[in-house]
Amino acid sequence: MTHDLLDLYSDYLLCTFGQATATGLGEVMDGSVSHDQITRALSSQERGGAALWRVSKRFVRQMQSADGVMIVDDTLSEKPYSDENDIVCWHYDHTRGQVVKGINLLTALYHSRGLSLPVEFRLIAKTETYVDKKDGKTKRRSPITKNEYYRQMLQQAVTNRIPFKYVLNDVWFAAADNMNFVKHKLKKEFVMPLKINRKVALSADDKRHGIYVRVDEVQIEPNAVRPVYLEDVSFPLLLVKQVFTNKDGNIGVLFLVTSDTTLTYDEVTSLYHKRWTIEPFHKSLKQNASLSLSPTKTVTTQSNHIFAALCAYIKLEMLKVSTHTNHFALKSKLYLQALRTAFDALHDLQPVRLAA
Repeated sequence: MTHDLLDLYSDYLLCTFGQATATGLGEVMDGSVSHDQITRALSSQERGGAALWRVSKRFVRQMQSADGVMIVDDTLSEKPYSDENDIVCWHYDHTRGQVVKGINLLTALYHSRGLSLPVEFRLIAKTETYVDKKDGKTKRRSPITKNEYYRQMLQQAVTNRIPFKYVLNDVWFAAADNMNFVKHKLKKEFVMPLKINRKVALSADDKRHGIYVRVDEVQIEPNAVRPVYLEDVSFPLLLVKQVFTNKDGNIGVLFLVTSDTTLTYDEVTSLYHKRWTIEPFHKSLKQNASLSLSPTKTVTTQSNHIFAALCAYIKLEMLKVSTHTNHFALKSKLYLQALRTAFDALHDLQPVRLAA
């Protein structure tokens, strides 16, 4: 996909309010770009994380800072009616607690100076089949785990010289291997949540003697930090217990650990709060950048569509700076302008008027 066609297609993803098709873009371009040109572009070499970095690099350099954070998380682009293939397959959706058919997108999102830009991504490709011993059914799996992709993407961010001090992620990536990798290999710090049944040692001596307790049994004062030790993690951590009220009025508890033992309770919780910027990223990608609105059928065309949707998101994020308007307000302006154009076109046709 050439830069010109990528620009056109990503603009189209921001402007369309229905299915994003090669035919639709061809009609919008009124013949100056054909359906076949767009289809060939989507069917060309698959674009991955390296191509995304070539697009996002110049924008990252404008907003980067030493205080930047790298956030890693995944989301599902649901494809209930698409034929199954290596990337359109069944994935467990931990937000819904069930298996969903779709494309599993894993992203490294760089957050700095109030802006968030995707700098790396992976699509979980389940290229291997196996027989599940529990139910005897043939299922798919990826030869590379999400935790391996997690480490690959963070390593690439460092190789690309993106300045950040902290890595933030949800509980699904809070594995000992990931903690050791961030601290020792990358020389970075992290803030991660722990499951309530994760076991911690309350001192280095307890760890040596194998004395562990569940994290939800640890006595910790409000707004305080407490040193703890995890099995297979070679350095001490600070633990905080954050109590909050959910939208439904229920009380929630979050146990956070950080590798930076100089932080206060407020600094730990403030840092982890930045992780939630990936939620509006996922929401905008789906609702404003047409992530799931392509009827493409092959792994290559589906992958290139997702790449283009990420590029469209980058455009929205940079437009947010120049217009001082959020993504959803920008999309609403486009929708209103489209309605006005349609209204004027209808009046040019001199529509039939209803009798009084």
